[in-house]
Order: sequence, then structure tokens, then C-alpha cells
Amino acid sequence: MSEPAALINDTFLRACLREPTSHTPLWLMRQAGRYLPEYNATRARAGSFMGLATNPQFATEVTLQPLERWPLDAAILFSDILTVPDAMGLGLSFAAGEGPRFAHPVRDEAAVAKLAVPDMERLRYVFDAVACIRKALVGADAQGRPAGRVPLIGFSGSPWTLACYMVEGAGSDDYRLVKNMLYARPDLMHRILEVNAQAVAVYLNAQIDAGAQAVMVFDSWGGVLADAAFRRFSLHYTRQVVAALKRHAEGRRVPCIVFTKGGGGWLEQIADCGADVVGLDWTTDLGQARRRVDDRVALQGNLDPAVLFAPPEVVAAEARAVLDSFGPPQRPDGRHGGHVFNLGHGIHQHTPPEHVAALVEAVHGHSRRLRNDA
Repeated sequence: MSEPAALINDTFLRACLREPTSHTPLWLMRQAGRYLPEYNATRARAGSFMGLATNPQFATEVTLQPLERWPLDAAILFSDILTVPDAMGLGLSFAAGEGPRFAHPVRDEAAVAKLAVPDMERLRYVFDAVACIRKALVGADAQGRPAGRVPLIGFSGSPWTLACYMVEGAGSDDYRLVKNMLYARPDLMHRILEVNAQAVAVYLNAQIDAGAQAVMVFDSWGGVLADAAFRRFSLHYTRQVVAALKRHAEGRRVPCIVFTKGGGGWLEQIADCGADVVGLDWTTDLGQARRRVDDRVALQGNLDPAVLFAPPEVVAAEARAVLDSFGPPQRPDGRHGGHVFNLGHGIHQHTPPEHVAALVEAVHGHSRRLRNDA
């Protein structure tokens, strides 16, 4: 096994693995996005969202932009959760002012039968971006030796979330088409999910091979399912993905995060899926969640993104409340719990950047005080 790749700040990776840290690490879902004027300028140069996401140089530029503003503890690849079905030939596009849309939705037996794990060369732009970002993240440690500034997170949509977009053809308010298939033709839905699970695992492993140091599965639509349906059609296939992941690279363990929006009711089951970290939205009490999983996994979250519209002093107070709810990472019995601070979902595009500065300062400062006072 090779020596671990040097990192100036490995706090995020250590927290994911429930190891001692000097502070609670922080990154933000959608941290490279439209709330940053520099992102909008780069996107304008790229000409479109897909022009931005499929160009490794542009993707690298926007990935690094929030790190130039604030001392965040991780970078996340700039891409989209729907790259895999796009590579299957479904024709992903983003119209101005609208969300993603597929030109060829999957709604009948013939379309389902055509599905296959795509050739990963069609996603070469993603892996090239990962490699390019890793090179750009190189800094120097205290001795002047080259080292990575912070870890890089890769990601994909979950099999179920991808299936939702593939069947609906776009975002949905009622999930009518995908739920109709789920109940009326579960055989077709299982076929879609089997292909998706295989594809997502191959895709994430290729990101790890390219240099991703952690990976995240976004089950953005898992929470719209009934209890039994979530277990059969979402969690079952997420578990397949996690089981197929490469868990070591560059001499380190590669942590896996699973985030199900609206998934608080299934916390214990998600925690048993094999992931190192379970992401929580803002509807779940973080302290109660920690007790429910008994620190057998780390937790990520879970500030309401809307808090960032409040004055900076309110942002700081709400951030401290999240940290207080989790409590000191070290338990009285000496074991450590892991907490990665994040929002309960993606940052809103109208968020004032200066409020993010207040958040980062509060999280880092208060989490250090919690450790000193414990």
C-alpha cells in the first residue's frame, strides 16, 4: 500500500471516519453556484450550464472559487447528478430559468429494455475534471512540500433519484409518472434501478480512480416514497452501490456519504447501508439523530439553507445551535462521533456571500471552543 497522499487539511476525512479533529469541518452542498458573482461570470463565458460542466477547465475554476473566499474544509466536484443517464443517451439539457430536462424519457418496456451501463468514456470530461481539480488543489505544507489543500468529494445521484428524472423527463411536483410505474409495473422499475445501481457504482469508482478522496450519493427524491417503497426501491439499490465502491485509494480509506432528503424517519436503516456518513436535512434534530445511531456512523448537516438569508449574527447563532445539538465529538467512554457541518440541502442562489463568511467563522470558532470546554 502506498503512503497516504499529503493533505494540509484532512479534517473532513477524519470527521467522516469518526477520528479526533481540532474543529468541525464545513463544506456546503452546491457551494460552487449562482450565489457567487464569480461563478456567474464563468458560466457566462462557458455559454451554458452544460458548457460549464463538460469543460474540465471551467469545472475546475468554479470548484475552487468558494475555497478562494473562505477556509472551507473540502472541495466538491462541480458537475450534475444526472450525468449518468445523459451518458445513456437520454439527452440532458438545461433551458434558461428551468431545471434539467431529458429529451428521451424512459416510460415503456422498449425504452427500459434499451438501458445499459454507459461507456465511461462518455463521461471522460468528469474524470478529467476530477484530475484537474486535484492538481489545482496542490499547495505547500508547513515544510514547503507539495500537499493537497483540502480533500475533493465526488458524487452521483442515487439509483432512485436518477430513475425519477429518467421516467418523469424533468423535475416533478407529484411524481405521478414514476410512481405509477413503481406500483403498476414494478418489474420495469426494478430493471431501471438495477442498471442505475451498476452504472453509479462504476461511475463513482472511476471518480475515485481519477482522484476523488470521498464520494457522496445524493438520494434527493428518496423522501417522496412510502415506507415500504423507500426500502425496496431506494435504499436497497443505494446499498448495492455502497457495497460495490472502492473504499481505499492513495493509501487512505475513501469515505462514502449517503444523503436522503426527507429521510430522517429511516435514519437507522440508512446508517446500516454501509456508508461512513449519513447526511441529514434540517427536519431532523441532530442530537437525537446522533443518539439514534449511537455514533456508529458520522453525521453530516443540517442547517436550514434559509437561515443564510437572516442577518449574520442570526446565522452565527443558528450554526452554534446545530453544533451544540451534536455536542462534543468525544464521548465520556472515549469513543468519537463524527460531525461534518453542512446545510440540510443546497445553498439558495440568492444567498448573500457575506452571510456564508459568518457561517464559516461561527462553525470553526464555536466547534473549537466545544472541544476545549469538554
